[in-house]
Amino acid sequence: MSEQLSITASQLTKRFGDFYAVDHISFDVRKGEIFGFLGANGAGKTTAMRMLTGLSVPTSGSATVAGFDVYTQSEEIKKKIGYMSQKFSLYQDLKVSENIEFFGGIYGLSKSRLKEASEKLLHTLGFEHEAQAIVGSLPLGWKQKLAFSIAIMHEPAIVFLDEPTGGVDPITRRQFWNMIYEAADKGITIFVTTHYMDEAEYCNRVAIMVDGKIEALDQPKVLKQTFHAPNMEDVFYQLARKAKRSDG
Repeated sequence: MSEQLSITASQLTKRFGDFYAVDHISFDVRKGEIFGFLGANGAGKTTAMRMLTGLSVPTSGSATVAGFDVYTQSEEIKKKIGYMSQKFSLYQDLKVSENIEFFGGIYGLSKSRLKEASEKLLHTLGFEHEAQAIVGSLPLGWKQKLAFSIAIMHEPAIVFLDEPTGGVDPITRRQFWNMIYEAADKGITIFVTTHYMDEAEYCNRVAIMVDGKIEALDQPKVLKQTFHAPNMEDVFYQLARKAKRSDG
């Protein structure tokens, strides 16, 4: 019996002139898995994520996301995924309810399904009284929980989270990860980049990129054994030391 795979990548490559931003990477992500994608700035994480989300066409190699080909079916992929990043998630000058309506429209929810999803989302977050609040006025931790809830309100097969917990306190980060676990329990696959190494411990498996290549991929406990490391921070440091590229 073959496991259901949400993402497959084989020799996936993105080249800019002579520069290999992503250099022949291969990996699979299973359905409902929390898959951590780690690397220093400039390692190629964001470029890889852009290819998987249909925003950038690979130079070579192959990949599928939710069963769709990244070259020929990027529009289908966009309907099956959710996306949240630290840099872009919500419109700060719109109300909570307006953000929900806007993204619900992008995700193609019907009026009736949007109403149902909106009520459920506000209730789950305990935001019923915040529906008319301007998003920019909310605390950062609230915004991030709201952004994640909106990213999965159309029940995507996969949600891509790019540095989702940047800038929030440890308690809020922990609450955010509880939401990630709940989504994974419902069968949503989580693909998450983070530079918090304690968060790498929460993932089912972790890939570590150095200079455009995947240098290690396994369960956190196996990586710690392999590198004789007490924690994931030490594993990451041992690999990142080899990097030739500077940040950027």
